[in-house]
Amino acid sequence: MQSPADILKSIWTSAGGEAAALDRVQLTGEEPQIPSSFRVAVAGQTTIAAAGLAAAEIWRLRSGEAQDVSVDMRHAVVECRSERYLRVDDKPPPPAWDAIAGVYRTGDGRFVRCHTNFPHHREAVCKVLGCVPEREKVQAALMQWKGEDFEAAAYAAGGVVALMRSYDEWSALPQAWALAELPLVSIEKIGEAPAKPWPLGLSNSDRPLAGLRVLDLSRVIAGPVAGRTLAAHGADVLLVSGPELPAIPWLTIDTGRGKLTTFVELKSEAGRAQLRALLQDTDVFSQGYRPRALAALGFAPEDAAQTNPGIVYVTLSAYGHAGPWAERRGFDSLVQTATGFNQAEGQAAGIDGPKELPAQMLDHATGYLMAFGAMMAKVRQAREGGSWHVRVSLAQTGRWLWNLGRLDGGLDTPDLTGEAIHAAFIESMPSGFGMLKAVRHSAVLSTTPAQWSRPAMPLGSHPAQWPARS
Repeated sequence: MQSPADILKSIWTSAGGEAAALDRVQLTGEEPQIPSSFRVAVAGQTTIAAAGLAAAEIWRLRSGEAQDVSVDMRHAVVECRSERYLRVDDKPPPPAWDAIAGVYRTGDGRFVRCHTNFPHHREAVCKVLGCVPEREKVQAALMQWKGEDFEAAAYAAGGVVALMRSYDEWSALPQAWALAELPLVSIEKIGEAPAKPWPLGLSNSDRPLAGLRVLDLSRVIAGPVAGRTLAAHGADVLLVSGPELPAIPWLTIDTGRGKLTTFVELKSEAGRAQLRALLQDTDVFSQGYRPRALAALGFAPEDAAQTNPGIVYVTLSAYGHAGPWAERRGFDSLVQTATGFNQAEGQAAGIDGPKELPAQMLDHATGYLMAFGAMMAKVRQAREGGSWHVRVSLAQTGRWLWNLGRLDGGLDTPDLTGEAIHAAFIESMPSGFGMLKAVRHSAVLSTTPAQWSRPAMPLGSHPAQWPARS
């Protein structure tokens, strides 16, 4: 199996990073760290290191000063479960899942997973099944369905579910073939524009992304983690949400560290005009909405490049931007189920049914890859001009994780509890929700330490405008 250093080298050089920069990275720790037959700890460590190294490279380009980057494997995998360890006024997180979310058997002996944390997704499942949102009623109704038929019907109704497939079943699908033709992180030039110089006026207290502006239009984990990472390296990140959009409060708190947050009603012309005004002075536009949702409102990558030539536009999808599932909605837990992880982990554990990975690793690793891609595209923009489109997907990250190989006996690893990690990796900070205890960023930069200089705040706490550049 590849070493962590070799895995990082592949990520780094595939996006145009200079191999010499890798000499300044130190990766510490041994796997496994948490119970899994997959190399989840290495996946977290190397994606976080890639983003940290990109930030260090930007600092070198802006200041002329190189610096070292180190990432500890245990700290990294803890950060990839940061939502578990968050405490607000010493209170632990509430239950993570809706009452009817989870795994069910179907009438043909298969398993399906329903994701119902948002009300409209729960209503879609219940509408298709013709039942009330009670676990026993959902299970009884699903015994009248074949698994694949229910998956198709639920998606058609606006729900998000997944049939549990083996890796071989997934690999036989055209969607898996489409992913095999795509890179882990796609960075493509989508328009002509002059090179934009880096913002001026770096001081000794600055971080690599000081002065850069990031519009963050994302929810749940991967996209928000990308914005949180860019904020940790000094970017001004403005999280744009809508007052009517459902959110998961605990995730909003955990991933909101370092960000400004505002409401913009994109269904109104006034709201769209607000977003266009923000976009005109934005460096990175990062979005994780369902495929084509923003395009329908006039904010496709090409639209953004026309509004602001030189933009770096980052797109997150569930199953990739090519293939028959390109417009299919999804979340980490569903992609794990559909692409073989749950079946393989269950088989390794000797159980009849699915077993989840011990972290939402597709989400977290993809979030760090989004931040990495955004920074690497910004380096190219500053060097050669152009508008750029960065694309990542949960399923492509899953394909990469699968290809890292398996760990014999990995499931026998003791899990990491809050007590085991508290002293080493947790920091306390005030917020708009109370006093937080939360996981520090695990990429340690020797000259520009990562930090969140803004507190997590309730959604919509700030005006829809950029702060003045210092």
